[in-house]
Amino acid sequence: MEHEAKRKSAISRAIAGFDGGMGKVRRFLADSMAEMRRCTWPSKAELWESTVLVVVAIVLLSLFVWGVDEVARVVIRLITTGKL
Repeated sequence: MEHEAKRKSAISRAIAGFDGGMGKVRRFLADSMAEMRRCTWPSKAELWESTVLVVVAIVLLSLFVWGVDEVARVVIRLITTGKL
């Protein structure tokens, strides 16, 4: 009889833990949705402007890295072989 009571107690604790965990998930999702409603989202024009700015920045940074790479290549070739 005592073993049965311990088993039922363990099962009820497990169920309570599951409900507590699901309650946390439910609260997290509700809080996340509420926060998303409070956010201010950019207009299409603002989004387009930001996208163009990011693409231009990436192109410029890529060109800079390519230039540094080419200069390093030439310098290393001059040091190792003495030729361009």
